[in-house]
Amino acid sequence: MRLAIFLLAPVLALGSCAPPPPAVDPSGNVEIRQASSSLQTQGLQLFQQYKQKKTISRNSSYNAQLQRVATRLRRVVNLPGARWEFVVFEDKTPNAFALPGGKVGVNSGLFRITRNEAGLATVVAHEIAHITSNHAEARVQQGQAVAVGGLILDAILNSQGAAEGTRQTAGQIYGTGTKLGAELPFSRVQELEADKVGLIFMAKAGYDPREAVALWKRFGAYHRQQGGQGSEFLRTHPLDSTRIQALEDFLPVALRHYRP
Repeated sequence: MRLAIFLLAPVLALGSCAPPPPAVDPSGNVEIRQASSSLQTQGLQLFQQYKQKKTISRNSSYNAQLQRVATRLRRVVNLPGARWEFVVFEDKTPNAFALPGGKVGVNSGLFRITRNEAGLATVVAHEIAHITSNHAEARVQQGQAVAVGGLILDAILNSQGAAEGTRQTAGQIYGTGTKLGAELPFSRVQELEADKVGLIFMAKAGYDPREAVALWKRFGAYHRQQGGQGSEFLRTHPLDSTRIQALEDFLPVALRHYRP
């Protein structure tokens, strides 16, 4: 087992491959990153399947508000080949999601927290930012690196004549190590990056970026009512307090791009 632990270090490093450079610089300039055609196709197919399985909201107020926000944001986002589509789904969970190719879904339950158009713009701009930053492809590539690292570790242990139990234990340690040391932190980094990019998008679209901070404070109150968020170490998303602080720190940059 001592050999297994010794070998884990370099393989864990492989599984914890370096993330791509930031999609937004300190001045608020955003880099648009195109997803591969295959990933875009998968995104379009998944969204179509989702629409068939889930109930699409008929709430005229929600739908009109989403389309107004989407129209303004699309004008400031230049993503070649995107087939933009924004849909409200009947779901009480206050959440939203994005898929490669330009697909954004918003749950009806989100509107009780967004409360106004600027609040909704915060969320939609964040989801668009995931698409324009090509976060999905980065996650795929990281997942592939983690898988390769696991195969390499097992092959090395096998070549050293390690027992099956030792190989299984080492694999479990590797899986936990990459999850806590690479995958979860990487996911949180992407979320904070999408917050910043989204802040620039909403500011350029004429929405006051200060409303993003107000929204996340409302989310914080909601999460406290639900029993809190637990430890950030075990989460894919940053704590509300972390997001609020990061947004406040970036607000001066976003305000320079604000066009009321």
